[in-house]
Amino acid sequence: MTTSSSKNFEPDVAEYIEEAFERCGLELRTGYDLKTANRSLNLMLAEWANRGLNQWTIAQKTVDMVANTTTYNIDSTNGTAPIDVLDVFIRETTQSNANDISMTRLSRAEYSNITTKSTTGKPNQFFVDKQITPTISVWPAPDQSSKYTIFMNVLTRMDDVDSATNTLEVPFRFYPCLAAGLAYYLSMKKAPQLTPQLKAIYDEEFNRAIAADEDRASFRIAPNLRSYNNA
Repeated sequence: MTTSSSKNFEPDVAEYIEEAFERCGLELRTGYDLKTANRSLNLMLAEWANRGLNQWTIAQKTVDMVANTTTYNIDSTNGTAPIDVLDVFIRETTQSNANDISMTRLSRAEYSNITTKSTTGKPNQFFVDKQITPTISVWPAPDQSSKYTIFMNVLTRMDDVDSATNTLEVPFRFYPCLAAGLAYYLSMKKAPQLTPQLKAIYDEEFNRAIAADEDRASFRIAPNLRSYNNA
């Protein structure tokens, strides 16, 4: 048996669009067909940010704490547009010794109800204000500068589709899901009679891909029996 010995299959945007049109029983014929497909593809990538956790878009960001300052911009350099903060830990550095401690997330209401936001100390709680440009606020306010650094795992936005010759910021395991999703989106405009069928295929492909993207860490739950009285 002779194999190709290659592992470089990576469709560009034009190939995904051709595949989606074929699944709708259509052919890509005009410039507007390409334009409307590009728009649908960008909308679908925005939907992916809402539907599930895409681990390849997670970036670690750091912010150095400043004394008495509670709110900080989440770093968006190098083209990484933040969407949400998944988890946070704080690093306290004392005489070159670093100590990392996880922080607790607060809801908007919980943070708003803190009456002493100017209290200083070692920050142990945080609130993410998910505006167009998200910010993170900590409590208590840092009591020193250059002592605390917060480390955030940030869900970031995928690159837009700008050209038919672009490739997409998607791992190999998500290729079938992307093709199925684009076919479903296009069917709503081009072949509505196929929409229910293509939606079912898309949902199946998405669930399969997101399951493969989950952490494989062990998880156990044990009951608390300390207050259990055995008659």
